[in-house]
Amino acid sequence: MQLPYFPLIFFFYGLAFFSMGFAIILELSHCGDERLRHAFRPMATFGVLHGLHEWLEMWESQGLLPWQFTLPLFWEIVRLVILAFSFLSLAAFGVFLFAKSQPVQRFSLLVPLLLAGTWGIGLLVMRGRYPFMQDLLLVSNVWTRYILGVTAAVLASGGLIFQQREFRLAGMARFGRDSLWAAIAFLWYGIGGQTFPPQSPLPPSNLINQDLFFEVFGFPVQLLRAFTAVLAAIFIIRVLRSFEEETRRRIAELQSARLLEAQRREALRGEMLRRVVAAQEAERQRIARELHDETGQSLTALGLGLQAVSSTIENNSEKAEQILNQLQRLVGHSLVELQRLIADLRPSHLDDLGLDAALRWYCGEIQNRVALKVDFSVSGSRRELPLDMKTTLFRIAQEALTNVIKHADAESIRVQVGYEDSGVKLQVVDDGVGFNMEKLEFSTRPSWGLVGMEERTALLGGKFHIVSAPRKGTTVEVFIPYTREREGDEVDDATDAG
Repeated sequence: MQLPYFPLIFFFYGLAFFSMGFAIILELSHCGDERLRHAFRPMATFGVLHGLHEWLEMWESQGLLPWQFTLPLFWEIVRLVILAFSFLSLAAFGVFLFAKSQPVQRFSLLVPLLLAGTWGIGLLVMRGRYPFMQDLLLVSNVWTRYILGVTAAVLASGGLIFQQREFRLAGMARFGRDSLWAAIAFLWYGIGGQTFPPQSPLPPSNLINQDLFFEVFGFPVQLLRAFTAVLAAIFIIRVLRSFEEETRRRIAELQSARLLEAQRREALRGEMLRRVVAAQEAERQRIARELHDETGQSLTALGLGLQAVSSTIENNSEKAEQILNQLQRLVGHSLVELQRLIADLRPSHLDDLGLDAALRWYCGEIQNRVALKVDFSVSGSRRELPLDMKTTLFRIAQEALTNVIKHADAESIRVQVGYEDSGVKLQVVDDGVGFNMEKLEFSTRPSWGLVGMEERTALLGGKFHIVSAPRKGTTVEVFIPYTREREGDEVDDATDAG
């Protein structure tokens, strides 16, 4: 049965699925969900292949296929193969939508393979039952629609219904509705469109076929297929808009996260500034107290001692000599305390001898004060560093060592300075108790020592990294790059010094 408007039906039928497949190909790169990307690839294949199949049928009805009249069996076989592969792709789409993990996705490949095996075995059986090639091709077409077409449409419908639930749970209800309508369209396409194949010797197509459909409903089943194909394509393309919506949501979430991070950093910076000011005042109080308690009292004692010497040197020279010896020891003690106080403020080694010498001296001081083995080493070709860089690295090492002494309960510390091609790397590694990094990350009370080290590093364009685990020690790693500006400063400094 051929009606004059059949070519138009085949044209829109093929155009709907081909456009759907092409649209999916264009939108797949925007999909961030690996499961959906994995599922929609075979759907794109189905759209392109099935659209091509319908257009081949349209061109055949118009006598436009090359060698159509000399090689008719060739085109029948080509159309049959394309139809089968398109339905297998549709089946793969349906089962992949159900797969929520990679192991299940790999297992779900068995379903289209099983369908292909069943279809192939059926063709072999029919080849023995229908010796005439024309009957065999007709029966094969019907068999393909029964076994692959109906099954694939049902699987696709089920997968889209499952995806509708996923959209609803993700707060994307309108895309869930589009998915549900696409499921209904594919169900009608399979149940209504593929169960009325061309009339053939294969039961039940000898009774229930497209001729019966036309007699009962008054229009060809191809029109139903074209209508459901258009509906399915429209709603699938609407579902594809969820990829764009998902991308927008991810961008909005990323921007929100960045804003929250910026606000958190700004709050931390403000709090750190307040603490720095408080620490400066506390340091001033400590210095004033130590100068008063140590140096001030020593100077007072020195003054009183000199007064006593002046009053006794004429009458009792031996006593005056004893007082002078005591004053000499007092001066020496005061000088040591004053040097310690100055070194705590800023070690002269840092300015006079450089970073390596200052850190080596400070590690020795730590080892003398507490029962810790401190190993210091330098790697790479040493180079002169600008003042801000030396100060930052020294203060970070100082803070890291202080943290180890206070909290780590460690037995040994390894401090290493590495001069690399692009910058300087500082590592402070201990074998202490360590801590849980996740708890630190989500803690409402930030570690101001770590925040300070990170901020100091960021101010010089460096990278701060810390690794720790319970009972596995802690590694603090800082990398600060050499910049052209700093290298230029070094040249200027060297020129001025010359």
